[in-house]
Amino acid sequence: MTTYRNLTNAEITRLEQLGNFAANWQQVRVADPFVPECVRNNTFEGEVAIGSLTIARTADGDLELPEGVYNSLLRNVTLGNHPTVHNVRHLSGYTIGHNVLLFNIGEMTAAADPHAVAWLEPMNENGGRRILPFGEMTVGDAYLWARYRGRTRFVERLEQFTFDLLSSPQGRYGRVGDCCTIKNTATLRNVIVRSDATDPTRIDTCLALTDGVVGLGCRLEFGVVASRFLLGEHVHLEFGLRLNDTVVGDNSTLARCEVGNSIIFPAHEQHHNNSFLIAALVMGQSNVAAGGTIGSNHNSRTADGEISAGRGFWPGLCCSFKHSSRFASYCLLAKADYPAELDIRLPFALVNNNTALDRLEVMPAYWWLYNMYAMDRNSRKFAQRDKRVHKAQHIEFDNLAPDTAEEILAAIDLLHSWDKGESEVVAHGMEKSHRPTIILKAREGLKAYADMLLYYAMKTLVSAHDGQLPPAALGAQPRVTEWVNIGGQIVPKADIDQLIADVESGTIGSWEGVNARLDALWAAYPAQRAAHAYAIACRLEGVQTIDEARWQTLLDRYADLQAYVAAQVKLTRSKDDANPYRAMTYFDAEERAAVMA
Repeated sequence: MTTYRNLTNAEITRLEQLGNFAANWQQVRVADPFVPECVRNNTFEGEVAIGSLTIARTADGDLELPEGVYNSLLRNVTLGNHPTVHNVRHLSGYTIGHNVLLFNIGEMTAAADPHAVAWLEPMNENGGRRILPFGEMTVGDAYLWARYRGRTRFVERLEQFTFDLLSSPQGRYGRVGDCCTIKNTATLRNVIVRSDATDPTRIDTCLALTDGVVGLGCRLEFGVVASRFLLGEHVHLEFGLRLNDTVVGDNSTLARCEVGNSIIFPAHEQHHNNSFLIAALVMGQSNVAAGGTIGSNHNSRTADGEISAGRGFWPGLCCSFKHSSRFASYCLLAKADYPAELDIRLPFALVNNNTALDRLEVMPAYWWLYNMYAMDRNSRKFAQRDKRVHKAQHIEFDNLAPDTAEEILAAIDLLHSWDKGESEVVAHGMEKSHRPTIILKAREGLKAYADMLLYYAMKTLVSAHDGQLPPAALGAQPRVTEWVNIGGQIVPKADIDQLIADVESGTIGSWEGVNARLDALWAAYPAQRAAHAYAIACRLEGVQTIDEARWQTLLDRYADLQAYVAAQVKLTRSKDDANPYRAMTYFDAEERAAVMA
């Protein structure tokens, strides 16, 4: 804690000589050591506190500035120790951390009343899912509040938790954390910027940030406009992004595009200036390609449509979708203007709009059958790219996990119900139209789904038990069949139902309590996942428990699957390496090897 004191008469005189003006010098306080020469040409209004100062310089790339406060107007502001504040034309209502650099900012203001902050309206443009972000809010918190609207008492309690936080000095808007850099930005209004020495945040050359929360380790650069937003940890916004009423999960990058009224879970990529995402829930590990128009309200009489996409959502170039549509996990959609609402319930599928035959085509388990390199890389790369320090939001990165395993089981049942033994398998209920939906390679997909389930089960059990026979007690409980994705954290639905009930009853009385429960559920998740994997293996084998002989057989089959995965990873990647068109832009093999290294 920094201790502030009143100025001496000599210090006031010297500050006035250095071009400073105060409406009331008794309201200006400083911390020791205080060097008046580090404070020049400023106007102070209301309560202003300035942390300790030294004769030093602060560098940010090629920019080097003296520590202190220069050429700025401060109203009701508290600065931490060693501030570097230059050319901030209006700084009002903020508490600034230690070692912060503020340079060339037009307006940086915050309202004292939390009711004056604009609410965020995610997932739906009609405002029926509105939330009010707070500084430590995770994407999982935001999802709980926005999603479970039918639990009225739960929603009311979360709103009260939030106002309790925002009404406290430590929780209100207008905070900037330690070691943050903000420069060359026109407007910051009602913004919380989280930053610390281990995970500093940077805002540079942005146009306007209003009514939002910037998470730890974020970078916002080059013409960003954002209003009513929540950013998780290590989010990167850049190059003219337009963002409104949106929650962006940890480790995501948005650039050049337009995104509104959405909740995006961690590890999302969207960086093309002709892509558009509106009124959507995208559950992370996702990528929106150029030309994407994800969500169109033109097929609805009101702006109440929604897109819901499981994790691994990957629409190809120039895809257009209608509200309302739903996609299972790891759906890959071929380039197309999809003419009607979709409900794709087959995970890891390739979806294609075949205009020549006027039909929708869906190939189940496409990733496993034909794109193993991408499937394998998808699980690894997101974990490897996770540079967060604090990791408040828990994230399951593996694409084969309890949630996707249950989707696969449901997909197997659907394929069996659709397969009438004819040459073509015709699906039902996947598109709001009268044209047919054809399942491509249905029988190969069924075999692949079974292999994926066994691979998931054995990978989990071998890891959890060091390759030894798991205890039969794992099979004592019924298989958990319903799992929910809470901002990236996979949780049994029954546990979330209990959390909601405990909030409603008062057993959980704060957001801190909500997140403590989610932390406890994350700690329990490895054991829950292992029990689920054991139940899946038993189901595949048609047994209640697994004995030593069966375990050895399963290990042998798992080894075969590992060999298949390794071979397919190499094969699917080598298709690119062997493509002569990919080599023709290089002089020779040496140049290509150097570039691709």
